[in-house]
Amino acid sequence: MARIRLGKNHLRWCYDCNLPILESRECPSCGGKTSEVTVTPPGDLRPAFPFDLDLIRSVADGQFGPGTGDALLPRGNAVVLNKSPSLDRMDEIIVDGVAVASLRFDLNGEWTLVARMQGAMRMGPVATKNCVVAHPNAVRFVEDGMNLMAPGVEDADPGISEGEEVLVVTRDRRAIATGVARMSGPDMVARDKGMAVKTKWTKPEDPVGPGRAWDWDSIAEANSGVIGRRADEAVTFIHRTMEKYGLPTVVSFSGGKDSLATLLLALRAGLKPRVFFVDTGLEFPETVAHVKETAERHGLELVMESVPKEIFFDNLPHFGPPAKDYRWCCKTNKLGPIVRATNSHFPNGVLSLIGQRRYESEARKNKPRVWRNPWTPGQIGASPIQEWNSLHVWLYIFLEKEPFNPWYGMGLDRIGCFLCPASDLAELGLVSRGSPIYGEWDAFLTEYMESRGLPREWKDFALWRWKDAPDSIRQEVSRLTGKDVSELTRQATPPKGGRLRLRVQDGYSPCTIGYSVEAAISRPVDLVRLARFAHAMASLVELGGDGEWLEADFLTVYREGSIVSKATVEDDARSQIRRMWSLIIRSEECAGCGLCETRCEAGALRMENGIVEMHEDNCIRCGDCFGPCPAEKFSDGDMD
Repeated sequence: MARIRLGKNHLRWCYDCNLPILESRECPSCGGKTSEVTVTPPGDLRPAFPFDLDLIRSVADGQFGPGTGDALLPRGNAVVLNKSPSLDRMDEIIVDGVAVASLRFDLNGEWTLVARMQGAMRMGPVATKNCVVAHPNAVRFVEDGMNLMAPGVEDADPGISEGEEVLVVTRDRRAIATGVARMSGPDMVARDKGMAVKTKWTKPEDPVGPGRAWDWDSIAEANSGVIGRRADEAVTFIHRTMEKYGLPTVVSFSGGKDSLATLLLALRAGLKPRVFFVDTGLEFPETVAHVKETAERHGLELVMESVPKEIFFDNLPHFGPPAKDYRWCCKTNKLGPIVRATNSHFPNGVLSLIGQRRYESEARKNKPRVWRNPWTPGQIGASPIQEWNSLHVWLYIFLEKEPFNPWYGMGLDRIGCFLCPASDLAELGLVSRGSPIYGEWDAFLTEYMESRGLPREWKDFALWRWKDAPDSIRQEVSRLTGKDVSELTRQATPPKGGRLRLRVQDGYSPCTIGYSVEAAISRPVDLVRLARFAHAMASLVELGGDGEWLEADFLTVYREGSIVSKATVEDDARSQIRRMWSLIIRSEECAGCGLCETRCEAGALRMENGIVEMHEDNCIRCGDCFGPCPAEKFSDGDMD
């Protein structure tokens, strides 16, 4: 997976105090020097809460034997987690100033601990499972970075299976490598050739033992100088921005940590802002309660726009499950309420303080600190914490001793709609086990799967989260199932017959940042035939994904009838989908009148067997074919 650096790495460590320090080269506790801790980009660090620590220790004990979890993470020592690139979810684990391992969630539904050398050295002496003992003659070769071959294996845990994470140790239990088993434990011992372990981490390191224990309140206090300077800069920014625009100021509060920190900064600035919250109908009950309690605790007016959950569930039969690349739900349950509430409460404009940070994504990295909302012209957004990483945010919240959303303590590192398609499979699992409201969504997915003739894997791997799954997901799902994702997402019994109908949601997307139109056709269409007609509107037409999608410039039509049109300008996105809908009607429901053939001077459209056919090589995209058409005139689809 790509490693994307979104900002500077601010994590440093005082090894004398065993204290995590942000930014400062001097330890505020002892005055000594701090050292930068190497972390995997993007480096959006956060504290490990008790739930996280229990999970890590439990996975370690399960893989390497009882006691390895405590050896890896000593009780009481602060642990920093760093979300790292992976197929699903992976957290780099940093304790005592070193990365000791990563905790990875695999698509097969299991957590795996991937040990680094420091972690292996801690667990090796007490590990009773998944250990491979290297023959003394093989030790130096492994330490030089070579794989461990079967002749170099002196002993191995008989429970080791091919593909498992293992520790390579010496006779005296000194860890010399971590890696992946390339054969079973008994085969490692019995065979006289072949690779036993594909090594990952082999370079010898000086062991870093457990140091002084700190709790997060003490860590926050030690970092109060850095956090205080950050907060003061944010307060200055808030005052300057308010003075520049002269608009009423609100805090957009989602119930997450970033908007909570932004609210606390507004209070630090001496404001009594109104708290703006949209209950999409898909929020955790704990989130709604947290928002209300926070506003009440600080004596702030809560401007709350509530959306009945039925708005989402009533649209599901038409649009199907939302996806990362098909976020119609943002329009029905987020954009519309935001626009309504803004226009109702702030008709002359509003300055909205928003908890946006560059470390969240590439899109957020490139977004300015102050911006105008393209969909709500009267709204100006401003982010006081644009340059903060997640650990800055958490330490500020700890310093202010402010209660936060309980879902952070239940395993989630981001808070949003409980069924958001942007969620990792790991997060969806946590939610399904921890929240009773997930049951209705789970029931819908089951009914949709069964009614459309989709295989069980469609739901098990949450393949509904994409219209066009990335190659990395396709490859892993194929490895696990022996089937192609195209096969697993193909509806064996899609809706059939009847006139074509079109449902549309359009506008600025708060989740993806930009204009998009999401639409749904009432039944699948012939993409091969449509591709020929698409040359009338697009310079680039491509059929891909084994017939899963058709791309026409910046518009995509998916096999089962979903459409996504993206643009930087609203009218362009709408215009693209209007033209595509016109072509779909002409392709699918030609009445055989011959009007378009008559208008096509280039000879691209010809009547054959009673219907019009497109000969795309002749098409010059003049647009004459988009004239009046009986099939389109009497279709059920309507853009407006």
